[in-house]
Amino acid sequence: MQKNLNTRVFSIANQKGGVGKTTTAVNLATAFAAIGLKVLLLDLDPQGNASTGVGVSNKKRIFSGYDVLINDVEISSAIQKTIIPKLDLLPSKIDLAGAEIELQKCNIKESVLKHKLLNIKDNYDFILIDCAPSLGLLTINALTASDAILIPLQCEFFALEGLVHLTNTCSLIKKAFNPTLHIEGIILTMADRRNKLCSQVELDVRDTFKDLVYENTIPRNVKLSEAPSHGKPALIYDSKCLGSMSYILLAKEILTKMKILNDNENSYEKRQESIR
Repeated sequence: MQKNLNTRVFSIANQKGGVGKTTTAVNLATAFAAIGLKVLLLDLDPQGNASTGVGVSNKKRIFSGYDVLINDVEISSAIQKTIIPKLDLLPSKIDLAGAEIELQKCNIKESVLKHKLLNIKDNYDFILIDCAPSLGLLTINALTASDAILIPLQCEFFALEGLVHLTNTCSLIKKAFNPTLHIEGIILTMADRRNKLCSQVELDVRDTFKDLVYENTIPRNVKLSEAPSHGKPALIYDSKCLGSMSYILLAKEILTKMKILNDNENSYEKRQESIR
């Protein structure tokens, strides 16, 4: 693995719900941590599913993103360790929903998160932000604070329609608040190649967005759905299932494309053993 000199902040975002954002955030964060990268998973969805997915139950969440954004709690005090070595969490609680209203009172309401992250950013190789399925101030804060967006896209027609809206949103945020923001890549999720419509959507997306679409796709997989109920990422719940292996290959592709990881599969697989 090559030396990583700069923290990457990625928002995992899509305005459409149910496309696998949280599953992607949790399992990519786990995969990155498994090869030795220091990762912060920032749960910016009031539902708090990413927090549950890495084993931090509601009663264990002392502070949340709301406390950091609105109550001026130091972000370092709100970050918690998880069951995964090298993976930390800024948890979410339902009170985060109130931040949408409270942020309206701030002078720099779109950039509050960006300024909060400055205090801890250098402690991590990656900060992955799990966004809510909306374009409220929380998501705008996430995109303003990010270097790039990872877009999970379910292989169905309506998800494709939503992708057009999201790319327009990215352009607006880039113009108004974050000139360096870009789409890092598009992740095809819930793929089922036995379904003709799914295959057609994949072809259309690849034809339109070319190299932005990752080669590795995430299939529909029961283990991916079961894992959160056990408070574990799928990569720990069942590291050999098809869903887990797909996220491992996706993480490798992302890191190789970014030149963070040498293209050496054996080395990567050995590092994965550290979480099993």
